[in-house]
Amino acid sequence: MYSKLDTPGNALPVQSGALSVLMTASSVRAGFPSPAEDHAVSRLNVADLLVQHEQATFMMRVGGPSMRDCGIEDRDLVLVDRAVRARHGHIVVAILDGELTIKKLYSAHGVMKLQAGNAMFPDIHPREGESLEIFGVVTWCLKRLGP
Repeated sequence: MYSKLDTPGNALPVQSGALSVLMTASSVRAGFPSPAEDHAVSRLNVADLLVQHEQATFMMRVGGPSMRDCGIEDRDLVLVDRAVRARHGHIVVAILDGELTIKKLYSAHGVMKLQAGNAMFPDIHPREGESLEIFGVVTWCLKRLGP
């Protein structure tokens, strides 16, 4: 299977310092508009914001709609941190018999399964003889909203 340093073919390592963008000091309201406050601008390194464990964080593109009710849709990008210990309720990238899947981890009361975020997809209950490994925990989802 995969070692700590091995990665599936569609995973890209994320390096800090790779991207910086301008950031204003004020926030934008999602409710009623408010008067503009301070428009001070500074530079924010996006990787520093998104990546906690640089050597263990990878970006992967999602394929399929099985996690859409969790806000993760087909073609979104997810950041996966292999250094975070997966716990009940985390969204994880798992390797089931050599195949990658992104699901919500259910691990409670002696039961472990992978839950889809879409009622059209069944939960995955690993059967005896099947190989299941948690590749990493999804820490961020990035999606394109505009043109």
